Amino acid sequence: MTDRRALSHLLRRLTFGPTSAEVDAAVRAGYDATLTGLLRSAPLPAPPDLGADPVARLPTGAGRDQRQAARREQSEQVTALTRWWLARMAGPGAAEKLTFFWHGHWATSVRKVRSAQLMLTQQQTLRRYGSGDTGPLVRAMVRDPALILWLDGQKNIRRAPNENLARELMELFTLGLGAYTENDVKAGARVLTGWQVDRATGVATLAPKRHDDRPVTLLGRTGAWDVDAYADQLVRHEAHLPFLAGRLWVRYAAATGPSADTVARIAAAGRNTTALLSALCRDPDFAATDGRQVKQPVEWLIGALRQLSVNVAGLGEQPQQRLMKILRGLGQVPLRPPSVGGWPAGEAWLTTATTLARLQAAQTVAALAPAAADRLTGADRIEALADLLVVNTWTAGTREALQSAKDPLRLLALGLSSPEYAVH
Repeated sequence: MTDRRALSHLLRRLTFGPTSAEVDAAVRAGYDATLTGLLRSAPLPAPPDLGADPVARLPTGAGRDQRQAARREQSEQVTALTRWWLARMAGPGAAEKLTFFWHGHWATSVRKVRSAQLMLTQQQTLRRYGSGDTGPLVRAMVRDPALILWLDGQKNIRRAPNENLARELMELFTLGLGAYTENDVKAGARVLTGWQVDRATGVATLAPKRHDDRPVTLLGRTGAWDVDAYADQLVRHEAHLPFLAGRLWVRYAAATGPSADTVARIAAAGRNTTALLSALCRDPDFAATDGRQVKQPVEWLIGALRQLSVNVAGLGEQPQQRLMKILRGLGQVPLRPPSVGGWPAGEAWLTTATTLARLQAAQTVAALAPAAADRLTGADRIEALADLLVVNTWTAGTREALQSAKDPLRLLALGLSSPEYAVH
């Protein structure tokens, strides 16, 4: 693999999609310096001003019209947050790609949470702790208001424990199947009893009268537990690092999953997520994943917008609506994962329906970038398209289809909807 191809691969994996200029800069800097720069911690962004939750501030006895108006405003706040995040994704660097990874990992949907403010709070938590030690991240997430609402934690009380949050905490977020028992789920649920979310303040607090503080045996240890001790025990468990290494590999390398040896090498980097990603990108098996990862719809769209120099934050209302329509059509809208298991990976995104939707989406995106299309008019337009979209090479079939396109906008749309662009 040439240096340029290796660096293109690295940038495609760690960011939402590199521009040709970013690849040029990476080639000049070299692999190690580029990787170090990409994984450098980013400052926490200033959050958008969403205002207060309109439903939470409704007066007691509010009428139907008031409730409907509050729900409409609530929906507008969710749209504003989603657009703000898409604009951040379209910026440089790897930070928002990592935030999106954690969003899919701690999959929480606004459909049930029904609060842009709580989803933003969770998002900022993922940014604040997501690149460091997993201990503080898990500690923060077990008391995250959005996650508590999403997984029925507020219904988990001493008299009637609800096991949902405890089960998913171990199965999907920290350990994986087979690393715990049903008794651990029951014990974990008791440890998590009593946490209540105040929607007006956006804060989760422990209600002592609803909390079961009796000693339990959890993951082989008996004693009086609190949520921090539970979180610490989870990240110290022998299954935690291999589980997380595997999850990172599936999203950052290839959906087919790594070998046990690869997992062991990556997990040896320890509990720091940045160190784990660095180990993943330096692993001898990483290079072989080039061309084996199907882009998720958000990755596909944001990468295209970046490479075509579309100013996402500066788009008007109608283009913004078109972007949201694209994501709905492709089946992936931020803040709305389909389940606690998050979004699928790999070939699940390559159905007949998504292929057609991607072609239609490509035409919409191409229309937002006439200046980019104007660069695709010369005799070398097929190579220029590959350079623009950071595609390594075209297959003979794709090249033939591209050569048949006489209109630059159609050529651009065909490139964006090609297999070589969808699978990177």
